[in-house]
Amino acid sequence: MAEYRYNGLNSRKKRIVGYLTAATKKEARVRVDSLARQYRFELISLQKKTIFLYRYRKRDGTLVRGEQQAYAREDLELALQQMGYKEIKVEKSLLNLNFKPPYSDVISFIRLTADLLHEKLPFDEIMQLMQIDASNKSMKKMIKEVISDLKDGMDGEEVFRKQAWALGEFPSKMLGVASKSGNMAEIYENTAKFLERDYEFKKSIRSALLMPTITLLVLFGAVVFYVGYIFPKTAEMFARVGATLPPMTAFTLEASYFITDNLVWILLAVIVPPIILWQLAKTEKGKVVTGKYMIRMPVMGSLMHKSSIEIFCRVFYSMYSGSGENIEVIRTAAEACRNKYMEKQIKEITIPMMVRRGQGFVESLKASDVFTVNAITRFNTGAESGTLKKVALQIAKYYEKETSYRMKAITEWIQVVIGLVIMLVMTALTIVSSETAVVQPELPGM
Repeated sequence: MAEYRYNGLNSRKKRIVGYLTAATKKEARVRVDSLARQYRFELISLQKKTIFLYRYRKRDGTLVRGEQQAYAREDLELALQQMGYKEIKVEKSLLNLNFKPPYSDVISFIRLTADLLHEKLPFDEIMQLMQIDASNKSMKKMIKEVISDLKDGMDGEEVFRKQAWALGEFPSKMLGVASKSGNMAEIYENTAKFLERDYEFKKSIRSALLMPTITLLVLFGAVVFYVGYIFPKTAEMFARVGATLPPMTAFTLEASYFITDNLVWILLAVIVPPIILWQLAKTEKGKVVTGKYMIRMPVMGSLMHKSSIEIFCRVFYSMYSGSGENIEVIRTAAEACRNKYMEKQIKEITIPMMVRRGQGFVESLKASDVFTVNAITRFNTGAESGTLKKVALQIAKYYEKETSYRMKAITEWIQVVIGLVIMLVMTALTIVSSETAVVQPELPGM
């Protein structure tokens, strides 16, 4: 989200200055035009906050260079002149790239903040420490902006919403909620735990699927190269001298001819459908359909389903207050669960049932049909005993342990299956290759 400043004149020719954040300049212009019609002023300029490179000479003759964000070059020049500096030169940075900090740095930032909050350190001191110790340039910039905006009296939710580009949508929302709550340390702790679990889950998925996928692709390429190029040379040599080819050799040679004659179509059939499916899966509707069938896959589906329930319960625990104003808590937990189908079911079935029909929390969750029987049973126990928040944490911890153990088992199982596939393919290639040793060419006079 970029920051913009707009200047205008009202009907009395009085200057109007305002600030807003927007994803694009077009969006900012639409919002400013709406404000201009509402408050009846004429828009003069719309300026985006960007990076400027500056150079000035201090009173002792030292030349200083640096960069600073500003809405206009004149603003920065004026600020440096008022500080008494000379030989000032300010120019707009040509490479105004806004790289996201690494995911691991975001996790470290929230985790360390949570730990220091538990140690009763003031939040402003924690931010100062984080800014000094941050090694990543984008992270340092983000923390600096948070400190500046909080000093200017900006609302905490607005401050962190501006940093969604760096932190992510969910963490920025959680930290914004934490800034206005009475349990800041607990929300930071649970947000850190969520991000750590999310990072570990993705890492485990990559470990379980990435290398086996690469291995199978390399093996597939090697088999195609052998069958399509190397093997025909040997088989055709025997065919030219009139030898009768054994059944497997003859079949492999026919397969080789088929591959070489239709190589382009085979490549298109292998490459194009996954790309199309990938692009469709990135659409909003595609994400919902993907999420629906993902949790129903054998083996991995149950694992991802329970992981999403764990995240839902952990977020619900960190934000649940026990009062009646918890619809937003359920909505936030649904958005965090990392499955668009589950999010859709909770938002379109659970929440309307609670708001419009006055149904209970557990009954409404059950109607969404995205929670396991175990989770519904435990939630029901918590609702009856008044310990819903405690039960949510228990479910999260239970599924955390279960998914961790199962992920290790699945990783080992996948490695065994891949090893078996490689053994079978190599055995088949060896048999086909050795079969040529028994080929008897027809000699003259025979």
